[in-house]
Amino acid sequence: MIDLDGLDGFTIEVPSWAYGNSGTRFKVFTRPGGPRNPYEKLADAAQVNRLTGLANRVSLHIPWDLVDDWSDLKAHADKLGVKIGAINSNVFQDDDYRLGSLCNPDPAIRRKAIDHHKQCLDVMRQTGSTDLKIWLPDGLNYAGQDSLRGRQDRLAEALREIYDASDDDHRILLEYKFFEPYFYSTDIPDWGTSLLHCLALGERATVVLDTGHHAPGTNIEFIVMQLIRQGRLGAFDFNSRYYADDDLIVGSADPFQLFRIMSEIVAADAHRPESGVNFMLDQCHNIEEKIPGQIVSVLNVEQALAKALQVDKAALAAAQREGDVLGAHRVLMDAYETDVRGALADRREARGLPRDPVKAFQDSGYAQTAATERVGGTQASWGA
Repeated sequence: MIDLDGLDGFTIEVPSWAYGNSGTRFKVFTRPGGPRNPYEKLADAAQVNRLTGLANRVSLHIPWDLVDDWSDLKAHADKLGVKIGAINSNVFQDDDYRLGSLCNPDPAIRRKAIDHHKQCLDVMRQTGSTDLKIWLPDGLNYAGQDSLRGRQDRLAEALREIYDASDDDHRILLEYKFFEPYFYSTDIPDWGTSLLHCLALGERATVVLDTGHHAPGTNIEFIVMQLIRQGRLGAFDFNSRYYADDDLIVGSADPFQLFRIMSEIVAADAHRPESGVNFMLDQCHNIEEKIPGQIVSVLNVEQALAKALQVDKAALAAAQREGDVLGAHRVLMDAYETDVRGALADRREARGLPRDPVKAFQDSGYAQTAATERVGGTQASWGA
């Protein structure tokens, strides 16, 4: 008997930028019917929620998603059945930030970056968002280029000002990335650095774990466990990768890793809404269709969670106590090898959702209608 009760209340936030045009560092690929503004991005995102029942929040990126009237965009989202989720800052597409943003040695540029984050806080107040997600491209290419310690001091000072400017119901979600776009040193390269800054800031500062932001071979589920132990796992950015930050459909490269991660989540009941962990996607679909790509990712996370819920906790604990190495591993593998697809399709059908959301989208005619109606203007792209 497959038990899926633990799925109740579980949702996944999708990113607005996943629906715009994107590509490689050599070419941005365009598609007919691509969204031209945040309103159309929300409409595309709402299709994912309509067909899966799992994606009722949409992350925005500032300034990519700036509008003149935030109350109007919020009303538009409400009408579509979704809410505006985390607000993502952007300090990586301005010439001033060539040598860093919050860590820049120039105090005027640091002030500009801090003020941008305060602008994001204002967007949160107008949209009802409670999460400010910060990823910094700051780093160095050469030894001696700048003071490693000085940059950390500047970062701490800037984060303190942003944190103090936030409201009591706001959270700071601080992301890390071990390399790129700089290669000698990244200013927030790992979960430990992010956690240290969050601990210094206060309880409303938490770590964002992007599954693509780790060196090959890193035990990501260990990091998940440690952050949960400290009560500082604020959010996930789910994607999949072969080499680095590939931003592929989650679970496409290593579905067993995704299962292991979700097993640690379930072991701590962190999949439940009251845990405060925000499960999010962060992907740019380059060669696949945008909306189906997001649907597949959402379903892959749901499937990994459903398998993690099948772990026999009592049997696992007993095998661990007895030192039964292979027995404990077998308990975990039994859950991973459980075919939950039919049970999930039955659950969707019982909730008035299509058994096969990807096919339902393809049959809906939405993509064809968008291609016909979205004529003129400039299509949104990753970075615009």
